[in-house]
Amino acid sequence: MSLPRPLLDHTATALAAVLEFKYPADAVVSRYLRAHPILGQQDRAFVAETVFAVLRRLRLLESLAGGRDPRRLVLAALTRLRGLSLRELDSALKAGEREWLIEFKTRAEDSSLAARCDFPDWLLARLQRQYSDKELLALALSLHKSAPLDLRVNVQKAEREAVLARLAADGIAAHATPYSPTGVRLEGKPQINRHALFLEGAVEIQDEGSQILCQLLAPRRAEMVADFCAGAGGKTLALGALMRSSGRLYAFDVSEKRLAGLKPRLARSGLSNVHPQWIASENDARLKRLAGKLDRVLVDAPCTGLGTLRRNPDLKWRQSVETLTAYRAKQEVILAAAARLVKPGGLMMYASCSLLEEENAEVVQSFLAGHAQFELRPAGEALAQQRIELDTGEYLRLAPHVHGTDGFFAALLAKKKA
Repeated sequence: MSLPRPLLDHTATALAAVLEFKYPADAVVSRYLRAHPILGQQDRAFVAETVFAVLRRLRLLESLAGGRDPRRLVLAALTRLRGLSLRELDSALKAGEREWLIEFKTRAEDSSLAARCDFPDWLLARLQRQYSDKELLALALSLHKSAPLDLRVNVQKAEREAVLARLAADGIAAHATPYSPTGVRLEGKPQINRHALFLEGAVEIQDEGSQILCQLLAPRRAEMVADFCAGAGGKTLALGALMRSSGRLYAFDVSEKRLAGLKPRLARSGLSNVHPQWIASENDARLKRLAGKLDRVLVDAPCTGLGTLRRNPDLKWRQSVETLTAYRAKQEVILAAAARLVKPGGLMMYASCSLLEEENAEVVQSFLAGHAQFELRPAGEALAQQRIELDTGEYLRLAPHVHGTDGFFAALLAKKKA
């Protein structure tokens, strides 16, 4: 099978738009594909998969290709990463590209740790403080792979065994996730958003790590709970299901657009205890009325998102020391504001999808140093109470090369009783 030239052209053009790094790569690719409806399903998948393959190994491919020319990067990825032969590419090549590819195939790869990990220098330096070279390479190699497609079973509407049986009957291979009691991992990437289970609200797309965070907070029936940075509400819905649609669950966010994404998901879920509320800032009057009244608060803080590089490989090229510093300042302000909502004896969880200690344990330690009324509760003990056999110490730390999930961090912070 030979690659058609128009498909290579489309892929290179889409990549060129992504490499401006002005917007998230998935949004840029989606926009490009919508603008070119002539592309069929297989062609659309080819464009997206190739663009993301380049982003995962951009440092290596740039060194091999001698720069950031989008077309050469695509050709480099197709030969080095996806294994296409010169014969398969021949009909798509322009004048001079065949000779360039023949010479390119002889080039030796950079064997340095930086090239093998494929991190920018600023990120590599920080991760080297946290990991040995061996573990860092294992982490990096796991991030070079595409993430699996995980589902969370909505316990309000279905049981996991019934969902697995239904998927099997419909020819969709899947199995239970190893840690989350509500998780299902699909094999391949079927269009689950068109399946009846999804349309009926029996399942939601959610990484197993994200599900475990909600199990760690463990909200109970009839409690008052808040998701302080709810976004489109993936964790909100998981918390609401754990509460069995009882009590009151606030979904706060400063972005009306993100909260709007929760509405159709909430309608499918069948939950009646979720109350989305837009807030102007962490000092909004709506929050002041709830000061000291909530049983549990989730602070899924804005962060660099570096734990999601399997899904969003562009983040390692879009983030920087400057954005990290800005996020760190924002995280401390948000955590302090959320703490005001917690009642004595209540529980707050600080979480991020970052790999960096600056956004994780260092934020928690800074908070505890200035808030003597809070104390750290070991995450391993809390998960054991939920019958989840996963102990990463006093903090929850999830990583793709160890747990098969996105990279997550969480700390449970208990407010002392007066």
